[in-house]
Amino acid sequence: MGRAMGRAMGRAMTTKGRGRPARAWQRMLSGRRLDLLDPSPLDIEIEDIAHGLAFVARWNGQTAGDWPYSVAEHSLLVEAIFRRIVPRAPVRWCMAALLHDAPEYVIGDMISPVKGAIGAPYAELEARLGAAIHLRFGLPPELPTAVRRQIKRADRVSAWLEAVGIAGFSEMEANRIFGAPDPRLIEGLAITPRPPREVRDAFLARHRSLLAAMEREGEG
Repeated sequence: MGRAMGRAMGRAMTTKGRGRPARAWQRMLSGRRLDLLDPSPLDIEIEDIAHGLAFVARWNGQTAGDWPYSVAEHSLLVEAIFRRIVPRAPVRWCMAALLHDAPEYVIGDMISPVKGAIGAPYAELEARLGAAIHLRFGLPPELPTAVRRQIKRADRVSAWLEAVGIAGFSEMEANRIFGAPDPRLIEGLAITPRPPREVRDAFLARHRSLLAAMEREGEG
């Protein structure tokens, strides 16, 4: 299945019978046109990212509550957990944690089984977008292995909280899939879906705060 879907994606990248690249850009609300196959950092705006992520639902929308639990909300939670895992982390790695799912503002949030079925083509698309986003906001295209693992750990803790809190998983099932979290990392944290506008504004505010701190850190 993965190979077949990969071949289908490859065919979609060229215009039938002409060998020319098909249209692979999306117009953003900012007016930017982002090429998904060859993204430029110059076409990336944080307002587009925040808006897009605030309207992308985690868990394919299969969550309790009157609002979908968005990728923007998840990103804020991952960054908060990352700071608990690495209390003295440089600010730029906190920014990386906040932006860890930023490519999903244009490619959406696929659940892990679908990503696994598609395989390399999806991973490569996500990696190119992630590298461009990192460059846009002063981060290296590829994160150090240790940082990447720490963010992944925060991501799994967040997934556990979401699974148990709003996605209908039992703790036993969540423990089996995501691993039982360290109680110190989840103390006082709650999953509460919010309206997209509220989450978008919170994401933008956190990004502005981290960006200002990165600038101060660079001056020091």
